[in-house]
Amino acid sequence: MRLLVVEDDVKLVRALTRGLEREGYGIDVAYDGDSALERAIERDYAAVVLDVMLPGRDGFEVCEALRRQGLGVPVLMLTARADVRDRIRGLDFGADDYLVKPFDFGELVARLRALTRRGVPEPQASPALAAGDLALDPATLVATRAGRRVELTAREFAVLECLVRHPGRTVTRADLLEAVWGADFDGSPNVADVYIGYLRRKLERPVERRLIRTVRGIGFVLETE
Repeated sequence: MRLLVVEDDVKLVRALTRGLEREGYGIDVAYDGDSALERAIERDYAAVVLDVMLPGRDGFEVCEALRRQGLGVPVLMLTARADVRDRIRGLDFGADDYLVKPFDFGELVARLRALTRRGVPEPQASPALAAGDLALDPATLVATRAGRRVELTAREFAVLECLVRHPGRTVTRADLLEAVWGADFDGSPNVADVYIGYLRRKLERPVERRLIRTVRGIGFVLETE
C-alpha cells in the first residue's frame, strides 16, 4: 500500500517516512504543492498525507484540484492551525480528515488505516438529478438553478445532492453527516448547518423564494414548490 506524503519540513518528512515504512507502507514524497498534484495524478495512492502550508499551491488548492480532476484518493490534511474555520475549509475543499500539528504518530497511523479501509470508489456515470428548478450533474459537479449555473465546492455539491435526492422530505442532520462526511465522522454536527448556510447564500439570494427550510432540532427540507 503506497502513500504520498506532501510536506516541506524535511525533518518531519524523514520521521514520517521512517515511521510509515515500519508500518508497512511504501512512501513517495513531494515537497511542494505543484509536484504533489503531478504525482497524485500520475500514480494511484492509497492515501495522501497533505500539509496545508506548502510552497507554490497550498494544501487547500492541491486538494481542490485533485477533486476537480475526479480523483477520490483519501486525503488526510495536516495543519498547524487549530481554528475550526480552517478545519472546515479543509473539508470544504475535499479533504477526508485532518490532524492538527503537533500530532501523535499513533493517531496519524490510526486515521490512515480508517481512511484506507474505506477504499477509493471506482468512478461511475451518475444520472442527472432534478428537483423543482434545480438541476445537478454528479458526474461533472455542475449545479444550476432556473438555468443559472451555481459554482459549488465538492462538499457543498454533496450536501445539495443529498437534499435533491429527497425533495420535500426532511433530511436529518445525522443522515446528512453520514452521507457527506461518513459514518465515522466525529466532528461537530453543526458543520451541516454551516454548509446549509453556504448553499443558501449561493442559491437563494438571486431568487426570492426560499429553497432550503430548517426543521428545528431535526434537519432540513428542500422545498420544490
